[in-house]
Amino acid sequence: MLVDAHCHLGDPAFDPDRDAVLARARDAGVTHVVVIGATLAETDRAVTLARTRPGLSATAGVHPHEARGWSAEAAARLRDLLALPEVVALGETGLDYHYDHSPRDDQRRAFEAQLALAAEAGKPVVVHARDADDDMAAMLGTAGAAVVLHSFSSGAKVFAAGMRMAAYFSFSGMITFKNWTMHDRLTACPPDRLLVETDAPYLAPQPVRGKPNEPSNIVHTARFIAEQRRIPYEELEAAVEGTAAQLFGW
Repeated sequence: MLVDAHCHLGDPAFDPDRDAVLARARDAGVTHVVVIGATLAETDRAVTLARTRPGLSATAGVHPHEARGWSAEAAARLRDLLALPEVVALGETGLDYHYDHSPRDDQRRAFEAQLALAAEAGKPVVVHARDADDDMAAMLGTAGAAVVLHSFSSGAKVFAAGMRMAAYFSFSGMITFKNWTMHDRLTACPPDRLLVETDAPYLAPQPVRGKPNEPSNIVHTARFIAEQRRIPYEELEAAVEGTAAQLFGW
Protein backbone atom coordinates (compact mmCIF):
# COMPACT_ATOMS: atom_id res chain seq x y z
CA MET A 1 0.00 0.00 0.00
CA LEU A 2 1.37 3.42 -0.92
CA VAL A 3 0.81 7.03 0.14
CA ASP A 4 1.10 9.89 -2.37
CA ALA A 5 2.58 12.53 -0.08
CA HIS A 6 2.14 15.45 -2.49
CA CYS A 7 -0.53 15.81 -5.18
CA HIS A 8 -2.25 18.89 -6.60
CA LEU A 9 -5.54 17.02 -6.93
CA GLY A 10 -7.49 20.27 -6.84
CA ASP A 11 -5.82 21.44 -10.04
CA PRO A 12 -8.30 22.10 -12.88
CA ALA A 13 -6.45 19.48 -14.94
CA PHE A 14 -8.27 16.87 -12.86
CA ASP A 15 -11.74 18.40 -13.22
CA PRO A 16 -12.88 16.16 -16.11
CA ASP A 17 -12.13 12.82 -14.42
CA ARG A 18 -11.06 13.33 -10.79
CA ASP A 19 -13.11 10.41 -9.45
CA ALA A 20 -11.75 8.10 -12.17
CA VAL A 21 -8.23 9.23 -11.24
CA LEU A 22 -8.89 8.28 -7.61
CA ALA A 23 -10.35 4.94 -8.66
CA ARG A 24 -7.20 4.17 -10.66
CA ALA A 25 -5.11 5.15 -7.63
CA ARG A 26 -6.99 2.71 -5.41
CA ASP A 27 -6.57 -0.02 -8.02
CA ALA A 28 -2.82 0.66 -8.01
CA GLY A 29 -2.67 0.27 -4.22
CA VAL A 30 -2.58 3.94 -3.22
CA THR A 31 -4.32 4.15 0.14
CA HIS A 32 -3.96 7.87 0.87
CA VAL A 33 -3.31 11.07 -1.06
CA VAL A 34 -2.15 14.35 0.50
CA VAL A 35 -3.86 17.10 -1.51
CA ILE A 36 -1.68 20.20 -1.61
CA GLY A 37 -2.76 23.77 -1.11
CA ALA A 38 -0.22 26.14 -2.67
CA THR A 39 -2.54 29.16 -2.63
CA LEU A 40 -5.48 30.02 -0.41
CA ALA A 41 -7.87 29.19 -3.25
CA GLU A 42 -6.17 25.85 -3.91
CA THR A 43 -6.26 25.15 -0.18
CA ASP A 44 -10.03 25.66 -0.12
CA ARG A 45 -10.37 23.12 -2.94
CA ALA A 46 -8.07 20.70 -1.12
CA VAL A 47 -10.12 20.93 2.07
CA THR A 48 -13.35 20.34 0.17
CA LEU A 49 -11.89 17.26 -1.50
CA ALA A 50 -10.61 15.90 1.81
CA ARG A 51 -14.05 16.37 3.36
CA THR A 52 -15.98 14.71 0.56
CA ARG A 53 -13.79 11.78 -0.50
CA PRO A 54 -12.20 9.01 1.57
CA GLY A 55 -8.46 8.55 1.77
CA LEU A 56 -7.61 12.22 1.26
CA SER A 57 -6.03 14.84 3.51
CA ALA A 58 -5.26 18.48 2.76
CA THR A 59 -2.47 20.98 3.32
CA ALA A 60 -2.70 24.78 3.52
CA GLY A 61 -0.02 27.17 2.34
CA VAL A 62 1.25 29.93 0.08
CA HIS A 63 3.81 28.94 -2.56
CA PRO A 64 6.89 31.14 -3.07
CA HIS A 65 5.55 32.08 -6.50
CA GLU A 66 2.67 33.80 -4.67
CA ALA A 67 4.75 35.33 -1.87
CA ARG A 68 4.42 38.91 -3.13
CA GLY A 69 0.82 38.75 -1.91
CA TRP A 70 1.69 37.65 1.63
CA SER A 71 -0.17 39.69 4.23
CA ALA A 72 -1.48 39.66 7.78
CA GLU A 73 -4.83 38.59 6.35
CA ALA A 74 -3.24 35.62 4.59
CA ALA A 75 -1.50 34.62 7.81
CA ALA A 76 -4.77 34.79 9.74
CA ARG A 77 -6.56 32.70 7.12
CA LEU A 78 -3.82 30.07 7.18
CA ARG A 79 -3.97 29.94 10.97
CA ASP A 80 -7.69 29.17 10.76
CA LEU A 81 -7.16 26.53 8.07
CA LEU A 82 -4.42 24.79 10.05
CA ALA A 83 -6.90 24.29 12.89
CA LEU A 84 -9.10 22.09 10.65
CA PRO A 85 -8.78 18.32 11.18
CA GLU A 86 -8.61 17.73 7.42
CA VAL A 87 -5.47 19.88 7.17
CA VAL A 88 -2.44 17.78 8.13
CA ALA A 89 0.40 20.16 7.20
CA LEU A 90 1.31 23.69 6.18
CA GLY A 91 2.53 24.13 2.66
CA GLU A 92 3.50 24.22 0.00
CA THR A 93 5.81 27.06 0.99
CA GLY A 94 9.51 27.74 0.54
CA LEU A 95 11.91 29.50 -1.81
CA ASP A 96 12.16 29.45 -5.61
CA TYR A 97 15.02 31.48 -7.07
CA HIS A 98 14.76 29.74 -10.43
CA TYR A 99 11.65 31.55 -11.63
CA ASP A 100 11.62 34.45 -9.15
CA HIS A 101 7.90 35.02 -9.73
CA SER A 102 7.98 36.90 -6.42
CA PRO A 103 10.84 39.08 -5.17
CA ARG A 104 13.28 37.13 -3.03
CA ASP A 105 12.75 39.34 0.02
CA ASP A 106 9.03 38.60 -0.20
CA GLN A 107 9.73 34.90 -0.54
CA ARG A 108 11.91 34.85 2.55
CA ARG A 109 9.38 36.90 4.53
CA ALA A 110 6.47 34.62 3.62
CA PHE A 111 8.51 31.46 4.22
CA GLU A 112 9.71 32.64 7.63
CA ALA A 113 6.16 33.52 8.65
CA GLN A 114 4.82 30.14 7.50
CA LEU A 115 7.55 28.26 9.35
CA ALA A 116 6.38 30.04 12.49
CA LEU A 117 2.72 29.24 11.78
CA ALA A 118 3.53 25.54 11.34
CA ALA A 119 5.39 25.49 14.65
CA GLU A 120 2.50 27.28 16.34
CA ALA A 121 -0.01 24.77 14.93
CA GLY A 122 2.18 21.77 15.72
CA LYS A 123 1.89 20.50 12.16
CA PRO A 124 4.58 19.64 9.57
CA VAL A 125 5.62 22.10 6.90
CA VAL A 126 5.92 21.04 3.24
CA VAL A 127 8.86 22.87 1.66
CA HIS A 128 9.52 23.77 -1.97
CA ALA A 129 13.20 24.51 -2.64
CA ARG A 130 14.62 25.43 -6.03
CA ASP A 131 17.93 27.14 -6.76
CA ALA A 132 17.98 28.71 -3.30
CA ASP A 133 20.31 26.36 -1.47
CA ASP A 134 22.20 28.87 0.70
CA ASP A 135 19.11 30.66 2.01
CA MET A 136 17.12 27.45 2.27
CA ALA A 137 19.78 25.67 4.32
CA ALA A 138 20.01 28.66 6.66
CA MET A 139 16.26 29.06 7.09
CA LEU A 140 15.65 25.36 7.70
CA GLY A 141 17.75 25.77 10.82
CA THR A 142 15.03 28.02 12.26
CA ALA A 143 12.17 25.58 11.68
CA GLY A 144 10.28 24.60 14.80
CA ALA A 145 8.12 22.01 13.06
CA ALA A 146 8.76 18.78 11.20
CA VAL A 147 9.94 19.55 7.66
CA VAL A 148 9.10 17.71 4.45
CA LEU A 149 11.51 18.53 1.61
CA HIS A 150 9.11 18.04 -1.26
CA SER A 151 10.20 16.62 -4.62
CA PHE A 152 13.73 16.71 -3.34
CA SER A 153 16.34 17.73 -5.91
CA SER A 154 18.46 20.27 -4.04
CA GLY A 155 22.21 20.26 -3.65
CA ALA A 156 24.50 18.93 -0.96
CA LYS A 157 24.03 21.90 1.37
CA VAL A 158 20.26 21.46 1.65
CA PHE A 159 20.57 17.68 1.88
CA ALA A 160 23.03 18.03 4.75
CA ALA A 161 20.78 20.54 6.50
CA GLY A 162 17.84 18.18 6.12
CA MET A 163 19.82 15.26 7.50
CA ARG A 164 20.96 17.31 10.51
CA MET A 165 17.43 18.30 11.43
CA ALA A 166 15.89 14.87 10.66
CA ALA A 167 13.77 16.30 7.86
CA TYR A 168 11.61 14.06 5.69
CA PHE A 169 12.75 13.63 2.09
CA SER A 170 9.93 13.22 -0.43
CA PHE A 171 10.95 11.97 -3.87
CA SER A 172 8.94 12.46 -7.06
CA GLY A 173 9.01 10.99 -10.55
CA MET A 174 11.99 13.13 -11.53
CA ILE A 175 14.27 10.55 -9.91
CA THR A 176 13.40 8.20 -12.80
CA PHE A 177 14.52 10.70 -15.45
CA LYS A 178 17.69 9.92 -17.38
CA ASN A 179 19.31 13.18 -16.25
CA TRP A 180 18.86 12.38 -12.53
CA THR A 181 22.34 11.95 -11.04
CA MET A 182 21.78 12.01 -7.27
CA HIS A 183 21.12 8.31 -6.74
CA ASP A 184 23.04 8.48 -3.47
CA ARG A 185 20.26 10.64 -2.02
CA LEU A 186 17.84 7.75 -2.46
CA THR A 187 20.02 5.40 -0.44
CA ALA A 188 21.40 7.83 2.17
CA CYS A 189 17.95 8.98 3.28
CA PRO A 190 16.98 7.13 6.51
CA PRO A 191 14.09 4.68 5.97
CA ASP A 192 11.93 6.44 8.56
CA ARG A 193 12.38 9.79 6.79
CA LEU A 194 11.50 8.63 3.28
CA LEU A 195 8.32 9.64 1.44
CA VAL A 196 7.17 9.20 -2.15
CA GLU A 197 5.03 11.64 -4.13
CA THR A 198 3.72 12.37 -7.60
CA ASP A 199 3.44 16.21 -7.53
CA ALA A 200 0.66 15.44 -10.02
CA PRO A 201 -0.36 16.64 -12.52
CA TYR A 202 3.36 17.42 -12.95
CA LEU A 203 6.55 15.31 -13.14
CA ALA A 204 5.17 12.08 -14.55
CA PRO A 205 7.77 9.33 -14.07
CA GLN A 206 9.17 6.96 -16.63
CA PRO A 207 7.56 5.15 -18.46
CA VAL A 208 4.70 7.70 -18.63
CA ARG A 209 6.84 10.83 -18.87
CA GLY A 210 5.31 13.49 -21.08
CA LYS A 211 1.75 12.63 -20.05
CA PRO A 212 -0.32 14.24 -17.30
CA ASN A 213 0.68 12.69 -14.00
CA GLU A 214 -1.72 11.14 -11.48
CA PRO A 215 -1.47 9.28 -8.15
CA SER A 216 -1.55 5.78 -9.66
CA ASN A 217 1.80 6.52 -11.34
CA ILE A 218 3.52 6.67 -7.97
CA VAL A 219 4.22 2.94 -8.25
CA HIS A 220 6.89 3.63 -10.90
CA THR A 221 8.74 6.00 -8.56
CA ALA A 222 8.40 3.68 -5.58
CA ARG A 223 9.71 0.69 -7.53
CA PHE A 224 12.71 2.73 -8.67
CA ILE A 225 13.53 3.67 -5.06
CA ALA A 226 13.18 0.06 -3.91
CA GLU A 227 15.59 -1.03 -6.64
CA GLN A 228 18.11 1.65 -5.68
CA ARG A 229 17.89 0.71 -2.00
CA ARG A 230 18.00 -3.00 -2.89
CA ILE A 231 14.98 -3.88 -0.79
CA PRO A 232 11.73 -5.67 -1.69
CA TYR A 233 9.05 -3.37 -3.05
CA GLU A 234 6.67 -4.50 -0.28
CA GLU A 235 9.18 -3.40 2.34
CA LEU A 236 9.33 0.07 0.81
CA GLU A 237 5.52 0.26 0.65
CA ALA A 238 5.19 -0.58 4.33
CA ALA A 239 7.91 1.87 5.36
CA VAL A 240 6.44 4.77 3.38
CA GLU A 241 2.92 4.10 4.62
CA GLY A 242 4.07 3.97 8.24
CA THR A 243 6.21 7.10 7.95
CA ALA A 244 3.39 9.11 6.36
CA ALA A 245 0.85 7.98 8.96
CA GLN A 246 3.17 8.94 11.81
CA LEU A 247 4.13 12.29 10.27
CA PHE A 248 0.67 13.44 9.19
CA GLY A 249 -1.21 11.84 12.06
CA TRP A 250 -3.99 9.81 10.47
